[in-house]
Amino acid sequence: MQHKPYIIGIAGGSGSGKTSIIRSLRSNFKPEQIALLSQDDYYKPIEDQPRDENGEVNFDLPQCIDWSLLERHLSDFQHGNSITKTEYTFNNDANSAKEITIEPAPILIIEGLFVFHSKVVRRFLDFMVFIDVEEDEMLRRRLARDIKERGYSKEQILYQWNHHVMPAYQNYLLSYRSDCNLFVDNNISFEKGVEELTKIIKSKLQTKP
Repeated sequence: MQHKPYIIGIAGGSGSGKTSIIRSLRSNFKPEQIALLSQDDYYKPIEDQPRDENGEVNFDLPQCIDWSLLERHLSDFQHGNSITKTEYTFNNDANSAKEITIEPAPILIIEGLFVFHSKVVRRFLDFMVFIDVEEDEMLRRRLARDIKERGYSKEQILYQWNHHVMPAYQNYLLSYRSDCNLFVDNNISFEKGVEELTKIIKSKLQTKP
């Protein structure tokens, strides 16, 4: 008999520390216990992305994501099948895209800005985690990350922040804050939140065959 995985959604604004928190969380478990799925790996090709009134590509809208493919993969995972997906490199030519294979596991974490807003994803979720960070701190982290990792200029980052990132955060994430089961304050340290989530996952693993 196939037992469905316990699926945890983790969402936070850009620069809230989703990647760091998940990396820390996964270090507390064996690789076969937890699988990770990132909404970012389901972006449509850049030629299919919407543009704003200035002709700039806006990656911070729900329609940027291939929800039908993500739904199919979530369904496959629920039925005990592995998932293979091409990594999204944010159109940085210096990074070569890798094929990602996600093996079945009793716990699945899916993270991303729109995972609570999407009805497709939300119906799969058993538990919702909101990462809380002040807006100024998120911007500081985004500047540091995107200059180093994605090759963006400061001007590009600030334009995206003001025209795309913050409107998306306010329109597609904040309104779901009250629906979440756990809040992780990551303004200074996320350790307490990771400890709490680790306990929850361990208790769920004990109930799995």
